[in-house]
Amino acid sequence: MRTLAIIGSGPAGFYTAEAALKAMGEHVRIDIIDRLPTPYGLIRAGVAPDHQSIKAVSRRYDQVAADPRVRFLGNVAIGTDISATELTGIYDDVVLAVGAPQDRPLGVPGAELPGVVGSAAFVGWYNGHPDFRDLAPPLGVESAVVVGNGNVAIDCARILAKTVAELQDSDIVNHALDPLAQSKVRRVHVLGRRGPHQASFTLKEVGELGELARATPLVRAADFPPAEEDGWLDSGQRRVVEVLRKFAAAGPDAAKPVTISLDFFRRPLRVIGRSHVEALEVMKTRLDEDGQAIDTGETETIPCGLVVAAIGYRSTPIPGVPFDETAGRFVNVDGLIAPGLWCVGWARRGPSGTIGTNRPDGFALVERIAATPVAGGKPGRAGIDALLAARGVQVADFADWQMIDALEVSRARTGAPREKIVALEELRAVFAG
Repeated sequence: MRTLAIIGSGPAGFYTAEAALKAMGEHVRIDIIDRLPTPYGLIRAGVAPDHQSIKAVSRRYDQVAADPRVRFLGNVAIGTDISATELTGIYDDVVLAVGAPQDRPLGVPGAELPGVVGSAAFVGWYNGHPDFRDLAPPLGVESAVVVGNGNVAIDCARILAKTVAELQDSDIVNHALDPLAQSKVRRVHVLGRRGPHQASFTLKEVGELGELARATPLVRAADFPPAEEDGWLDSGQRRVVEVLRKFAAAGPDAAKPVTISLDFFRRPLRVIGRSHVEALEVMKTRLDEDGQAIDTGETETIPCGLVVAAIGYRSTPIPGVPFDETAGRFVNVDGLIAPGLWCVGWARRGPSGTIGTNRPDGFALVERIAATPVAGGKPGRAGIDALLAARGVQVADFADWQMIDALEVSRARTGAPREKIVALEELRAVFAG
């Protein structure tokens, strides 16, 4: 019997568990461990609340969790309740599937000013992650800047621009919906260092910007290369550029009070302000012959009271586990960190790809694990249960999560799928009796 601990209950964790069940059959027992009492990681707290169809993938994870060979152990923090070294002594294999929950810093002068927030924090705030429930981003300002040209940047801009009616049937939490209802933001700038051909958002994300009730997407026609160069793009990117060209041709809509300006060829230079954000100075860029952004020497200033940095994520270091500070992920070779210790998903490769990308990653890792012999004899479930009980850790199992789930659904406002419980103490009160 092979014992496997998967640390993290997001997509990478559940896909790895699914792969292990298929590859190892009745000869495996899997514990999925998470520091929160609630599973699903990025699906619950990272996917935009108005993208419910994407969140539906959790039903697949439910099937994995229901397998008698699998347990969910929530409310267990690695590095606090139990160490990585202790885990490798208890299980034959330990897989770190902890994702990349920390924001990469903006890294410009003034980035420490109030009003500068990372996208992980901002997304966590409106998605009800307990770590960010008290974020309180400044929304009583006319202008906001989102730095980044990926899907998360577009998500942040869209949430800032939507009406309450457009968000009503999502699972955005009320502590975010109420301030957004009173928001004074009327101009949202989305900055990208390069041009439309290099933007990394997808067709769905950019297309939604053209369907907003009160907001118009704006693109400078001068930012595009000649139309014949669109033919060099792959089909997906070409369709994205087609939508962007339509935005540029349409221009502003006087009937819509909010604008979302996709400001290509701009990079942040410094945040301006004394006690809070007042503006962002940006450097205009251009592409060199290798397609890289280089400075033109020309700057401009964008007045704003909120800056959201959506420039990437990094994993959280774990004591005793080798970590690459530059790459923001664990040091590994094809997922192997040390004998019996592995990593998968964003913890392995950094924050790249989609949710679905984690499935082949998990299956490939399990192939390598299954091909690695183990001596056996480690205590597995009995070992961790005894250790956590001795330390007084109140573990949340999957039935406890189902109680939390039912309570959240019962609290939902009209039309919404749920109202999330955002305080750890309130979550713990559900399963602790």
